[in-house]
Amino acid sequence: MKPRRIVIISDFQDGEWSEHNIPSVEAYRDQWLGGLRGHSPAAAKEAGIIEVDGGYLERLPLAALKDRLVDCAEIWTFWRGEAPPSDWTAGSPFLTRRAFRMNGPEVPFASNDMLGHIAAFGAPDILCVWGLGVCEDILLTCRDSFKIYNSIDAPALRVPTEVSRHFDLVLTGAEWQSDAVKARHPDMRTEVMPIGPEFASEVTFYPLDIPKTHDVIYVAAAQAYKRHDILFDALARLPKSLRTLCVSGYGELVPELRNQAERLGIDVEFVGPPGVPFDEVNRLMNQARIGVVCGVDDGAPAILTEYMLAGIPVLANSELSCGLQYIKAETGRTASAADFHEGILDLLERAETLRPRNAVLANWTWPHSIRQLKHLIDNTKN
Repeated sequence: MKPRRIVIISDFQDGEWSEHNIPSVEAYRDQWLGGLRGHSPAAAKEAGIIEVDGGYLERLPLAALKDRLVDCAEIWTFWRGEAPPSDWTAGSPFLTRRAFRMNGPEVPFASNDMLGHIAAFGAPDILCVWGLGVCEDILLTCRDSFKIYNSIDAPALRVPTEVSRHFDLVLTGAEWQSDAVKARHPDMRTEVMPIGPEFASEVTFYPLDIPKTHDVIYVAAAQAYKRHDILFDALARLPKSLRTLCVSGYGELVPELRNQAERLGIDVEFVGPPGVPFDEVNRLMNQARIGVVCGVDDGAPAILTEYMLAGIPVLANSELSCGLQYIKAETGRTASAADFHEGILDLLERAETLRPRNAVLANWTWPHSIRQLKHLIDNTKN
């Protein structure tokens, strides 16, 4: 019996570009059917012992498995070269990962390899497309799937109209994003439910009984849109005794950020890139008294509720495009770039009086979100 399957298509790419010809959809279909590209989809065994943990890509499909919305879950990414790896698992053994060869660098991404897999094994029951998206041909092949889109970052729709029109549901990070979707597709169902902060995992991030060795932590890619400059400018206006951690899984700006911190005479310790495991991120967050989110043109970053689950309140830029709904009296506060230094001082003074983890457990952990998602799928179908 064909398993009920959810597939998450991320816009992550790996591998090196190859100039060799791209095989046809039919050739890829035969490779998949012959077992040359990986195993066929199969139901997860012992679903009752699944832990919903990991990063924002993993938590939604694992929640769907745990809640028995589906019995098979996969994450699909893209490969630039001619020899993508076979399927594998990383993190949870219940979550299959597949990499598909891209036809080219153009977005939204096209892939004969992906079309061949669908031709071999059929379309998933629920198809989730994140970020830069996939070409229309893939969505047409999945016409009977329930199709969900989330841009991940600040623009509401990062795909062209001929692609976005095929989705049944668009998850957004703020009301203004829902309005933008409605402006393009007046009849499309939307819901403010960004997958990062909403499908939070209380077993991945949690308080530890360890010393607070740092005052501030910023877990963010070392890229310009994360606006480390706002944090550094604020720290330069505060006592030099304040200690800060900057943790980056990826990004090219760490050398520049180190130079900025040295020039300003502020005490900043850098961790990564490359990134560290989730348990180490949790430990680092527990070493700090508050977490910060400095970006403006940013989606609702998962770190908002991850900080909170670790027991630390959050100072967010008041101009953050998506995610300010998670900043409440019990979880932290906002401040403008000009007043960020004052926000740091105020939140440091009150940090021990707040209970941010309780707010997340009551509202935004994965059991709340998967129930809401099931309701949205049922109502949109009917």
